[in-house]
Formats: sequence, structure tokens, C-alpha cells
Amino acid sequence: MSAVSISVVFPVYNEEENLMPLISELKGVLSRLNTGFEMICIDDCSTDASVSVIRELQLEHPELRLIRHSINSGESAGTATGFAHARGDIIITMDADQQNDPADIPALINALSGFDGVCGVRRTREDDWVKRISSKVANSFRNWTTNDKISDAGCTFRALRRAALAEIPVFNGMHRFLPTLMRLQGFTVTEILVNHRPRTRGVSKYGLGNRMFRGLVDCLAIMWWRKRCVSAKRIQEEEPRP
Repeated sequence: MSAVSISVVFPVYNEEENLMPLISELKGVLSRLNTGFEMICIDDCSTDASVSVIRELQLEHPELRLIRHSINSGESAGTATGFAHARGDIIITMDADQQNDPADIPALINALSGFDGVCGVRRTREDDWVKRISSKVANSFRNWTTNDKISDAGCTFRALRRAALAEIPVFNGMHRFLPTLMRLQGFTVTEILVNHRPRTRGVSKYGLGNRMFRGLVDCLAIMWWRKRCVSAKRIQEEEPRP
């Protein structure tokens, strides 16, 4: 297999029904890019058959990697684990529930030209009204407190340059603030519209209690970090003298 240029990272928690169709879709899209790629599943201590399904899929798809957490740690930790193990210069982050459309990956990668990160903005939210309203409130409060403007912080479908992630702080909720964290460290981020599909298998792991209120509290922590962070682009390597 050619050298890995693109790493697709997705945390997995009890998604046994979604994994086979997701990997099939992903493989089809990535194969057409004519470059080396890998798909990294980070299992966050699933209690269903997710791990067994992934291992079976690995027999057919050598590009598929499985990394397992020893304790249930959440989506942000899974994303950070994927960053640490990714080999590609470009990292695609997405959910494992099939609501993100792999067909959008080429557009995300193309939009990276001139930027360090590209964030998806869902054209139409295919979620219930509770999620839609909580996201609107959280996005408004988030942008006000962080002095940033991110249209859809809850959308984790993104294309990122691995070089821009070396000093991203890891904490529960990090994935919702990743674009702001990158900007605060001196990197550039843009947004593009992406598709969003209804969940047809499995159940959502997040609701009003573990999304909205915790996210609002996290915003206050980001306000503090914004004043104290150190630019990750502070170092300029000196050329060797002749």
C-alpha cells in the first residue's frame, strides 16, 4: 500500500449496525482519491458487538485500524486518540453513526487549500427539535464567550492538517471547540456546507443533559484559555548556515 496521506478518524461507541455500511461507503470514496489512506476506529469501550464487527471488517479492508480505550472516555478523548495515531498529513474527523456523508470528503480536502482546517456546516439538520434548539443556543453562547464565529460547532465532520494539532489541549468537550482552539494557536480555519443524514440505525448517545449545559460551562473555561494560550506557531526553525 502507498504511503498514507489521509487518515479518517471516528470514535465508536455501540455502533455495530452502522459500521459495515459506513466502512463500505468510506472505502468507495477514499479509493477514488488515488492516494494512500487509512480508516481509524477508536472504540470507546463499546458494550455491543462493535469490536467484533470491526475485526471482521479488517479481514476485508487492510486500511482499517482498530484502537481501543481501556476506559470509557468520551468523544473528545476518542478524537484525540485518533490524532495521536494518525499517519496521514490530512486528518478527516467524522461520526460513526452514518449521519455524515462520506461523499463530502473530497470537497473538505479541496477546501483545505490555503487553510489549516475546514469545518463542515450542516445544510439541513436531520435531528429532533431538542437537538436543533440546543445547538442554536449553544452556538450563540459559544461564539459570544469565545469571541469567535463558528456556524456549527456541533458538526465534527472536518478536514484538518495534522501539523496544526500538535499542541491542542485534550479535555472533555474539546471536539466542539477545536476550530477555536486552532485559531487561538495561530492557525487558519474555514467552513463549507456539508450534507447531514437522518440516523437510521442505533441510538444517539447525546441529549440535552450531556450536550447543552456542559457545553455552556466549557465556554467559560475557553474564555480563560483564550487569555492564557501560547501560539503553537511561535517557533521558527533557523536555516543552517553555509
